[in-house]
Amino acid sequence: MGYATLTTREREAASGKEENMKQHRIARVSEAIREVAAETILFDLQDPRIKNVTVTRAEVSADLQKAKIYVSVMGTKEEQDLCMHGLRHSAGYLQSKLADRLQTRYTPTVTFIRDDGVKNSIEISRLINEALAQSRPETPAIAPEGTAEEDAKEG
Repeated sequence: MGYATLTTREREAASGKEENMKQHRIARVSEAIREVAAETILFDLQDPRIKNVTVTRAEVSADLQKAKIYVSVMGTKEEQDLCMHGLRHSAGYLQSKLADRLQTRYTPTVTFIRDDGVKNSIEISRLINEALAQSRPETPAIAPEGTAEEDAKEG
């Protein structure tokens, strides 16, 4: 039974299934790209500029031609900029590693994007803790009964 003989409802169900399969494949490819990028940055790259890097996530376009790799970089602003420069410089090497791992017609073009989500969450946590510390009333320290000092005075 060909596609032309299907009813409208059957065609809609088939296209929905195809869309789910496509999204599932894109998610699998994104995860593979994240894994390869993390392994390559951690173990294979010898560039001294690249340090304190965590790959947070990867996104790939629907046609699997472009990939964005989000990285979190710890350190000063200068160290972060230097690290991002090193990552951009090593994108070709990473693409060759991706080509070995992915069995697709095209190897995605890699772009690195700094992800400040981790830093923002640390800063928000610090601000919350600071606000909680300021909102707590100062309570005077009350010595528990029967301390060694009281026993010495009584005795």
